[in-house]
Amino acid sequence: MADNFSFELVSPERLLLSEMVSEVVIPATEGEMTVMANHAPTMTTIKPGVVSVKLASGQVTKYVVFGGFADVLPTGCTLLAESAVPLSEVTPDTLSKRIDEARKELESVDHHEHRSRLEHYLGELTNLNGILVAA
Repeated sequence: MADNFSFELVSPERLLLSEMVSEVVIPATEGEMTVMANHAPTMTTIKPGVVSVKLASGQVTKYVVFGGFADVLPTGCTLLAESAVPLSEVTPDTLSKRIDEARKELESVDHHEHRSRLEHYLGELTNLNGILVAA
């Protein structure tokens, strides 16, 4: 049986989850990352994607995050999301609105670095939309 550790998922709007868990899969910028008890200390940025949380009870819950960062310690993990919602609350309109907002912002950006970041973010949102529609 896997050891449990403390996990918190926090967005600016609310604390979405604060539980003992056995495993968390996060969409790190460099690729999906599975966090378990006694993980090496790590800090990573998060891209838009799905966070899968296996609670100590064995139940799996999923959340959609739209960027942020995760702080991983051997005794716990805190994911500070720019925005996050339970997967069950995500509708096709949720992502469509975010994609439209990113496209509108992209039209008015002059600075090259900001434009590159927005294009990358838009690509991640589009990819996430394809994943969620297929599921």
